This record gives sequence, C-alpha cells and structure tokens, in this order.
Amino acid sequence: MYGMYQRILVPIDGSAPSARGLDEALKLARTQGGHIRLVHVLNAAPLASPSITGARFDALFEQVREDGRLLLASAEATARRCGVAVDTRLIETTNRSPGACVAEEAESWPADVIVCGTHGRRGLARSIMGSDAEQILRQSPVPVLLVPKRSLASPVPASAAES
Repeated sequence: MYGMYQRILVPIDGSAPSARGLDEALKLARTQGGHIRLVHVLNAAPLASPSITGARFDALFEQVREDGRLLLASAEATARRCGVAVDTRLIETTNRSPGACVAEEAESWPADVIVCGTHGRRGLARSIMGSDAEQILRQSPVPVLLVPKRSLASPVPASAAES
C-alpha cells in the first residue's frame, strides 16, 4: 500500500519538539510506505567571534559538525528500527537560516511533505528568536505538518471533571 506522502523531509535539531516531529514522521512513513530524509542544518555564523579565529574556529566547527553527524546517525538508527527507509543530509551554511535551508532541500530533493516539531514560543521570545517552523511553513514548496509542543499539564480524569 502506497500513499501520497512517499518522500518525507524531517528537520532535526536534537530538541524534544524535533523528536516529536520525527515520531510523527515515522508514523506517517509507516502508514504511507514512505521514505524519510532527515536534515540537520549547521550555521557557522553564530560561532563567528573575534576571539575565535583560524584553527580555534575550525576545531570548534568540526566539533559542531561531528555533533550534527551523531544526531543524524541516532535518528537514522531509530527510523531503521521502525522499518522505515531513511537517508540523511547535513547542510552547512553561513548566510541562510535553518528554515530557508529546509525549504530549499524540500524543493531540490524533492519532498512530498515536511514534518517538523514546533517549540511553541510566543510573544517576545518568538519575535526575538524567530521561528524556524514558521519560516519553513512560509517558504515551503510542499505541505508542512507542524507537530505542536505537548501540554505539560496532566489530563483531568473524567470523574473529577464531572464533579
């Protein structure tokens, strides 16, 4: 059985929302007979500093790159354990946002859908930090499934709600 979402792009960053996005993508891939491409974006710009130059910068960026590879390998192993076809892509950039890189990857791969977790930031935190998920949504050439942050509150038992 094959569904309409055969090529599922999943950006990951090691966060809990990212893991929830991967979980949802794995469910979708299993029901649709799909293939997942895991993407991790490394942006060198935030590492740039007058005090970190030359060999120090190279060593720091190589460590960040290795962390990205390990993150992708772990998520890839999870997908394989679930019986889902998967490949990975590490994207390095110095001048593009992660959201723009993911949208470009969706077009060039080409993806049928992007599945990503959201951090659930609101107000000032969102305006200062921006929202990669929002940028992906605005720039994506394909449908985007946003997996929201789950509530930390415990559900109220039905018997308590009726009182």
